[in-house]
Amino acid sequence: MGQTHRVTGANDVGLSVYECGNPDGQAILLIHGLFQCCLSWNYQFDSALADEFRIVAMDLRGHGMSDKPTDTESYTIGQYWADDVASVIDQLELKKPVLAGWSYGGLVIGDYLQCYGDGKIGGINFAGAAATLGTEEAKTLIGPKVMELIPGFMSEDLSESIAATRDFVILCSAEPPSDKDRELALAYNMMVPLQVRRDAFSREVHFGEVLKSVTVPTLVTQGTEDQMATPPMAKIFLNSIPHAVESVYEGVGHAPFMEDAERFNRELGELARSVANS
Repeated sequence: MGQTHRVTGANDVGLSVYECGNPDGQAILLIHGLFQCCLSWNYQFDSALADEFRIVAMDLRGHGMSDKPTDTESYTIGQYWADDVASVIDQLELKKPVLAGWSYGGLVIGDYLQCYGDGKIGGINFAGAAATLGTEEAKTLIGPKVMELIPGFMSEDLSESIAATRDFVILCSAEPPSDKDRELALAYNMMVPLQVRRDAFSREVHFGEVLKSVTVPTLVTQGTEDQMATPPMAKIFLNSIPHAVESVYEGVGHAPFMEDAERFNRELGELARSVANS
C-alpha cells in the first residue's frame, strides 16, 4: 500500500505526491508528461521496483490532484517547475534521488537542472523525453500526428477536446492500449484544465546547453516508433551528455515504461542500484 503526501511547491501551489515501495531504499522520483498524472506510472508501482526502492511520483502543478492555479505565469516560468521538484526532494527528504522524466517531464528536469544543477540528485532517466518545446527545432522533433491533435486539445468544445485526447492516448503507444489503460488515461488527461494545457504548451525552451553540465549517471530511453518525442529528440540528450547511455526499444512508442514495463523497470532498477552503491 502506498501513501499520498501534500507538498507545498513554488508560489504556494499544493502538490499531490504518491509514494510506495521500500521506505529505506534508494529513492526514485517519477515525473510524468503533459496532461498526465502519477497514475501514468502504475506499472512501476506494482512491480519488483517497489520491493527494493522508494518510489515517489508527483502530480505536476495543474495536473492530477495537485492545485491548478489560474494565472499563466504558474506554467510559463521555469523556476516554478524547478522549485516544485526541489520542494518534493526537500520536504520528503529524498536522498540523491534518481529522476525519471517522461515526455514533458524531460523539460521539467531541464528546468530543475538549470536552476539547481545536479548536486542533490543521483541519476537521471529520460524516457521518451522532450528537451525542447516551442522552438523551430522542436517543430521538427514532435511528430506531425501530435501537432494535428493540438487544436483539439485546446478546443473549448468539450466533445472535440475529449476526442482529441482519446486519440492522443492511443497515439502514445505503438500498439493500442488495453481498454482499462485507455479509459484510465483518458480520465486523468481530462482533469487538466484547458488553460493549463494552453499555458504549459506555450513555453519556448531548449535545454541543450543546460544538459552539458550533467555529471550524474544518465539513461536515455527511446522507442523507435515514438510519434510524440520522435527518436531524433533523444539525440539532444545524447549529444549534450557525453556519458549518457542510450537504450533503444524496437517497435515501442512513446511510453516504454508501459509498453515494455519489465525491461524498463529492470534498467531503471540497475541505474538506481548503481547510484545507491556509489
